[in-house]
Amino acid sequence: MRLIGLDPGLIRTGWGVIDSAGNRLRYVACGAIAVAPDGPVAERLAALFRGLAGVLDRFTPEAAAVEESFVNRNGSSTLKLGLARGVVLLAPAERGIPVFEYPANLVKKSVTGAGHAEKRQVAAMVQRLLPGSSAAADAADALAVAICHAHHAATSRVLDRVAAR
Repeated sequence: MRLIGLDPGLIRTGWGVIDSAGNRLRYVACGAIAVAPDGPVAERLAALFRGLAGVLDRFTPEAAAVEESFVNRNGSSTLKLGLARGVVLLAPAERGIPVFEYPANLVKKSVTGAGHAEKRQVAAMVQRLLPGSSAAADAADALAVAICHAHHAATSRVLDRVAAR
């Protein structure tokens, strides 16, 4: 199954694509969609949507996993992040791709074993779990979200089979 992990941001949105077969993961690609930090918010959101649409069209994932937002002390920043998250949720959903959301602590715990791991620990584990990936921070976070979904989706499939018996 091809998965895309997404780490929303209004200036930089990280993305990471992996293939998952059982408990085997394979790195496909990663990067970040950079949007100019100035200009009207609507135009920045449109640029984010177009960039994400291009990534989705190029890699054709079967599922998308998105990191949930945390509440920031700065209300304006939180609102802008929420707008970017809306675009990040919309782009795959508009294409019929199922979207799953995971809290940041669960993503970190799934990848490192610790829910409060630092970014560099997450990036190091992503490189270990996905040989060939050498992602920058935003893309590493996105790959971590994809890994989290791969693990949770595999567990759900096993539980569904057990329940069906």
